[in-house]
Order: sequence, then structure tokens, then C-alpha cells
Amino acid sequence: MKLGDLLYETWYALAANKGRSFLTILGIVIGISAVIAMTSLIGGIQNTLMGELGFAQARQVAISVNAPQGITFDDLDALEQMMPDYEFITGSTQIGTSVGTGTTTVENATIFCAKPEYFIANGSNLESGRLFTESEEKNGARYAVIDQNSVKEVFGSVDAQAVGQTIHIGNDDYQIIGVLQSSTLVSYGTMIYVPYSTAVQRLGVTDGYLQITGFVREGADIESVVATTTSTVARYFGLAGEDDVYVFSFDSIIKEMETTMASFSLLMGSVASISLFVGGVGIMNMMLTNVTERIREIGLRKSLGARRRDITKQFLLEAIMLCVMGGVIGIVMGLLGAWGLGAAVGAMQPGMTVVPAISLPVILGAVGVCVLIGVVFGYYPARRAAKLDPVESLRYQ
Repeated sequence: MKLGDLLYETWYALAANKGRSFLTILGIVIGISAVIAMTSLIGGIQNTLMGELGFAQARQVAISVNAPQGITFDDLDALEQMMPDYEFITGSTQIGTSVGTGTTTVENATIFCAKPEYFIANGSNLESGRLFTESEEKNGARYAVIDQNSVKEVFGSVDAQAVGQTIHIGNDDYQIIGVLQSSTLVSYGTMIYVPYSTAVQRLGVTDGYLQITGFVREGADIESVVATTTSTVARYFGLAGEDDVYVFSFDSIIKEMETTMASFSLLMGSVASISLFVGGVGIMNMMLTNVTERIREIGLRKSLGARRRDITKQFLLEAIMLCVMGGVIGIVMGLLGAWGLGAAVGAMQPGMTVVPAISLPVILGAVGVCVLIGVVFGYYPARRAAKLDPVESLRYQ
């Protein structure tokens, strides 16, 4: 039998039972759409979170020290000399105070007091403007950098032109020189950054109580650096308690996130596999029903010269075509579902934009799985049809 004739007969047989064919492939549709939608969504969320963390924050190490005598930048300089795996070690502190613009006042805004390298260690990205420089920090310049989400809190609109505006902090006016892109991972409400020296001189910040942040050199083993940092810091400050020094890296957070996302993908793959198996059983059931209903047709074909392999090919192709049709519909529904779920996540998490990560290998794999299901679950009905005796088939009522 020619391929064209085989395809025509297959399509005619399936079209004769459209409703039953569609209901049969629902399991395939659900399984494929679930795999594509969830893997695309999980990949999109992972890309979004990784994009916010970035490679710079993978090199960030947070150091918490219970030092009764306090921590100064001189201490950080000494620690930096003792641990060459760090590109630099910096510190910051924060206070809560009100911020005003002349027309509005925001209570309990968080003021981060830091040096310029703080932004590098935290992987901060500018939305507009610039950051304050080292010389401006040393000279106590009354400059401020504001978080993008905080622009709406302070100026009433997220689209407000903040750079160049003046805000009132404490007893002084500060000029906003830059706006940072906001993070959906961490939020302290209204966040404003000022030079550390300025905070000491004008905001009553006490020098000597710092939150330490280290920026590891590129290529260094983060886990080894964390272990070394714990022992070195404890020795430097003369601390013996296990709870006096706590060191963790954002690289470990990234790895945990990757593991979590991989677990979700595996879980969704397992659920989808069950759906595909159920769909495959449905395909086999329909094909067995088709064989029973078409026994006289099979007998007639054999009496006219059709061989066993011709009958096998026909019924096997019908099963494969059913699965491929289910796969195509599942792919379309999966892609639409991924974009819909991405929009839903963005609506539930303001400021977070999730773009589904559409994977071509996943789509091609879905098509391959559909063909495989058609072959596996369609082979037995096809062989059963091929083995029917033509004489007995023609007698079948």
C-alpha cells in the first residue's frame, strides 16, 4: 500500500469518529500541556530570579558577627588583608526614619548607610542616574539613591522623575542622583541609600556597628571561602561561641533554588507521565474497539490482497496519528497556559515579570513521546487486527 493511500485511509477512519477520537486523546493533551506549561513557567521563574541575583550576587558573602565591641571599617580592612580570596569586604548599617518631599511624608523609611562598593557586592543595577562616588562618600555629600519601588511611595507614581529631586531626611535635604532597579526577592518598604560618612555626620549613625558583606574573587571556591571566613572572623574578634559568627553565601541560595526548581520539574514530569500513561491506555482501548468494529473491513481487505504488514501499518499509523494530534493540541495549550500562568504570577507578585522559558528540546521531546506512545500502545491492536483470519472476518456479524 502506498504511503499516500495509507495516510488517506488513516485520516478517513479517524474522521469518521471525531468525538470519540477527541475524547481518547484528552489524556495525551493534558499530559503534554502540563509538561510544557509547567517546565516553561518554572524555567521563566528561575530565569527571573537568577537575573535578579546575577553572577555578582553569587560572589556575595554575608557575615554576621556578635562583636560586643562593635565593628569598624578598620576591622574590615584588617580582615580583607587576612583573607586574600576576597576582592573587598565592606559594611553597611541601616536606620529607620521619615522621609519628606515637601508635599508628602513617608514614615519608617529604611535608610541604608554604605560605601560605593556596597552596590557592587549586592549586584545592584541602576535604572537611571548614577551612584555616589568614593570621594563624595568621604566628603559626606548629601546625595541619595532610591529604590525603584520606593519612587512611588515617595513621589506618588512609579513613573515619577526622581533623579534631580530633593528629599528631606533628618534635618537636611538630599538630592537624589540615582534610581536602583527593584528586587522582588527582598523588600524593606521604602529604601533609600546615603553615603556612610554622611550618615555618621548628619543622621546620628554610630560608627562601629556594621553589617559585613564580602565580595569573593572570581574563580574562588565559595564553600571554602565561607569555612575560612568563619574561623578567621571568630579568631580576629576573639569569639568562641558557635552562634557568634554566622557566614552564608548567596551562591548556596542559588544552588538551593536550582535544586528546588529541578524538584518541581521532576514532580510535574511524574504527574504528566501518569496522565500520558492513562492517555496511552485510552488509545489502546479505542484501537481495540476499532478492530472489533472493523473486522469485516479487515477481512475484505485481506481477501483483496492486503498483507499482514499492510493491516499492521494502517492501525499502527492511526494510533500514532491520534497521539501526534493530541501532542500538537497539548503543545498549543501548554504554550498558552505558560503565558497565562506567567501573567498570573506577575499579578500576584507586583514588580515581578515572568517570561516563560519556551524550550525547543522539550517541545520536540513531547512530539517524540507522542509518537512513542502511539507505537507502544497501538502495536498490540494493530497486530491483533493483522492476525485475523479473512474467512472468519467476512462471516463476522
